Amino acid sequence: MGESIVRAIVFPGQGSQLVGMGQDFAEHHEQVAGYYQQASDVLGYDLAAVCFQGPQETLNLSHHAQLGIFVTSVAAYRSMELADKLPPVDYFAGHSLGEWTALHLAGVVDFEQTVRILQARGSFMQAACEDAKGAMLAVMNLSRETLDNIASEVGCYVANYNSLTQTVLSGGEQAIINAEEKVLQAGAKRAVNLPVAGAFHSPLMQRAADQMESFLADIELQTPHTPVYSNVTGLLHEPGQIAAKMVSQITSSVQWVACVQSLAAAGVEEVIECGPGKVLAGLIKRIDKQLAVRNIGQISDVQD
Repeated sequence: MGESIVRAIVFPGQGSQLVGMGQDFAEHHEQVAGYYQQASDVLGYDLAAVCFQGPQETLNLSHHAQLGIFVTSVAAYRSMELADKLPPVDYFAGHSLGEWTALHLAGVVDFEQTVRILQARGSFMQAACEDAKGAMLAVMNLSRETLDNIASEVGCYVANYNSLTQTVLSGGEQAIINAEEKVLQAGAKRAVNLPVAGAFHSPLMQRAADQMESFLADIELQTPHTPVYSNVTGLLHEPGQIAAKMVSQITSSVQWVACVQSLAAAGVEEVIECGPGKVLAGLIKRIDKQLAVRNIGQISDVQD
């Protein structure tokens, strides 16, 4: 492939964490190891130890997972840059917390500020979970229309439009129990209760959104040097509206299908997922088989 192709880089969200993530990047580049140290200095604990050594149960805690995935995604991107393997990038996008990674690498907010934002975001969301007990349910192979109707009927919400065959519902515990029964009756191939602390990307997170609005009021967000797609709309972020959209993101559905369709409509031919795991690559392939997808999840991916 020539370098004239249109390319996007995307960044994963919570759920992609795995013990050992980022360790080879940090060992290969002293500058990359410095990102883990810088984040640890802000957070007051050794983030590298949590990411590299685990255990998985500790890494799975929302605040550890979110910060660990962010720093590891930055580590993957910067490792490509340091190896002179970073190709021209036309667009950025990210899934949930990955959208903050995209905004950071597009120059909207610096590294330390992003760590502080994600630390606050995680604590606000955890407090909202304790306020309103919630649950999430991943549903396979039911149409968007059917799921929208079931959510409306039982009083839950669509949290993630992840692919054409995978959608996630979010809401109060009883609403999700009722939704599971109804989606299986409606012919869902599978329904999986997600191991999460609460009803993310739903109105049950309103308290967290309100706190995030106050928190972001003191932070100056810059205009992105590379266009970034919004989870809330599936369209490009507009300068001056980024803070408002990132507040809305906490209570809104993640429109990942729309983001990928917008990338394709913009002429994107290749998508690189930067960060741990291959969750987004799998979703993208199910949304648009024409898009070439590759991963930068470990140092060997950079060197290939």
